[in-house]
Amino acid sequence: MAFQGKKLINNPDDVVTEFIEGLVETYPGLQYLDGFPEVKVVIRADASGATYDKVAVISGGGSGHEPAHAGFVGEGMLTASICGDVFASPSVDSILAGIRAVTGPMGCLLIVMNYTGDRLNFGLAAEQARSEGYKIEMVIVGDDCALPPLLGIAGRRGLAGTIFVNKIAGAAAAAGLSLADVAAEAKRASQMVGTMGVALSVCTLPGQVTSDRLGPGKMELGLGIHGEPGAAVADLQPVDVVVSHVLKQILSSETNYVPITRGNRVVLMINGLGATPVMELMIAAGKTVPKLQLEFGLAVERVYTGSFMTSLDMAGFSISIMKADQTLLQRLDAPTKAPHWPVGSAGNRPPAKIPVPLPPSRSTKSEESLSRPLQLSEQGRILEAAIEAAVNAVIVMRDSLNDWDSKVGDGDCGSTMYSGATAILDDMKKYYPLNDAAETVNEIGSSVRRAMGGTSGVLYNIFSKAAYARLKANSDSTVTAKQSFEAAIDAVSKYGGASAGYRTLLDALIPALSVLKERLTAGDDSSTAFVLSSEAALAGAESTKDMQAQAGRSSYVSAAILATVPDPGAMAAAAWYRAAALAVKAKYEKASS
Repeated sequence: MAFQGKKLINNPDDVVTEFIEGLVETYPGLQYLDGFPEVKVVIRADASGATYDKVAVISGGGSGHEPAHAGFVGEGMLTASICGDVFASPSVDSILAGIRAVTGPMGCLLIVMNYTGDRLNFGLAAEQARSEGYKIEMVIVGDDCALPPLLGIAGRRGLAGTIFVNKIAGAAAAAGLSLADVAAEAKRASQMVGTMGVALSVCTLPGQVTSDRLGPGKMELGLGIHGEPGAAVADLQPVDVVVSHVLKQILSSETNYVPITRGNRVVLMINGLGATPVMELMIAAGKTVPKLQLEFGLAVERVYTGSFMTSLDMAGFSISIMKADQTLLQRLDAPTKAPHWPVGSAGNRPPAKIPVPLPPSRSTKSEESLSRPLQLSEQGRILEAAIEAAVNAVIVMRDSLNDWDSKVGDGDCGSTMYSGATAILDDMKKYYPLNDAAETVNEIGSSVRRAMGGTSGVLYNIFSKAAYARLKANSDSTVTAKQSFEAAIDAVSKYGGASAGYRTLLDALIPALSVLKERLTAGDDSSTAFVLSSEAALAGAESTKDMQAQAGRSSYVSAAILATVPDPGAMAAAAWYRAAALAVKAKYEKASS
């Protein structure tokens, strides 16, 4: 039966901030940004973005996996760790605060574990940081080897192998490599590592009851690290049998998840999940090494045993195996002051906390540039008409979108889009700088971020920020509009993971972009090309009835149900795009008459 878990804590809502306070008191080389509870960021005490002359390496994610990732902040490893709430992705504001605090002219590498929330929030933060002038690269780690290749875009989960990637990237950055070279080494490392775990118990979240999902005498194979069910439940077996099964999964030639073959050099990590005694971890290590050597013909160059990425109080362990060459071994052996990598930490104690840095735009932009102009230019009037038409089209569709979404999702697409649309309409009337298209697009993103929830809000914010960055880089309005639209679509695809045919809003926008480029190349004027491309957007949205969803909640819905309605997100995108196009066309025709 389920029972209340015992925890040595105070308020369950304060566990992450109180953990950080204890961490920086314990390790004098660490600080945190003074932004609790919204901003929870641990940084190196010797790294300031204003003077830091190396590539900053930042990782993070939900808390509850300690010592990951904050325990790996230190010279030679991570420059900062962004801490979300327990098992929850960190906020975009936290990620941006971390980037601004430690990123200097050499730029910043974000190492992100492959979970949708982390990908989207780190992706949006990356786009915002780029728009502020920072050089940013991002590497996504998915080292899970427990499941066969999945359909759709979810992909392999990020697990303890991420710690190897953090160490290698941190050592490369400490050696003075460029951002491109640090990112390349991190990406290469992420492709060389595989991980699988086994659990004997289910973890207990602070303030919640302990699940009884695993009965006595049972173990779970191929677990996640957030309390989700594993790939299979089996009878408890001796560790010899468990290790053999895990190694066969990781090194399977059928899935080919890791490029490891007989004769290769490897490094091994035996990682405790939070409630596993050191004795049991050492037993697992002692059984794993000879199996790798004798059964798989591998040269085991390094063994790391301990708790590196846990799952609160879960009993069990994971095994990570990474193909190694001399360069990777040098990176792993390079000195670091990160307190939980197996080396020492030293240094004088600086102040425990420092202020959260503000975005540069807040201090460099005048109040006038971020307010509605007293007199609109011709382009400003056209932009206002397009925005007003677009959001009104979404507003009137609220009930239809909710109805469609109730059949294929969670029934709130219309309400979510309505919230964003009304916020844009209200904010435009008050302070959008409509004579400046780039800054207006940026403010649309800010309105969406404030008012829209869920994945849709993050995706549209990413869309706006990517478009803004491209608009700022070019002054040719016609060319820039097309390029910024393309950049926005690319960013949504990159961070959301979807592309054409996945039954998402991109199935409206990608056809629209294709026709827009085609008509502009053919010599059509921009407003005509815009209208013709909007027809392609509508056709693309309608065509989603014939698609099998590969992203979002619709991917769990049967094809028979999907065929009855179009994708609501695609229909919403087509509606606002079409309305904007017609409004622009009408304005141009009126001006020329």
